Amino acid sequence: MKALAASGSFVPGSNFSAWIHRIMINHFLSGVRSRREYNGLDQMPEVAIPATQYDRTEMRELDVAFQRLPKEQKEALRMIAIEEQSYEEACGATGCAVGTLKSRVHRARLSLRSLTDGEIRAAA
Repeated sequence: MKALAASGSFVPGSNFSAWIHRIMINHFLSGVRSRREYNGLDQMPEVAIPATQYDRTEMRELDVAFQRLPKEQKEALRMIAIEEQSYEEACGATGCAVGTLKSRVHRARLSLRSLTDGEIRAAA
């Protein structure tokens, strides 16, 4: 029936089989689309998106915690984590051993974690 209804669009001398095949494919796709399940806005799942001010607050808390670190730990963490220097480059700049620098970075990360966790728990 679809081929008869669209017979005016067939160009004589072209590939009849391809023309019929395209009609069948379009009919199939229309059927699939009509059976597709649509959800309204009231049926959409709720997804929590953190507000941008929450991110800014966390960054401020992290900055306050970073400022509370001892000078050596702050310098070591800045070179390794922020400036992304290698431990060898940072050792050359500070004049301390690699193990000492790794220890300072580790202790600085632990201190930051405990300081920020404590502030978050106190605020909650």
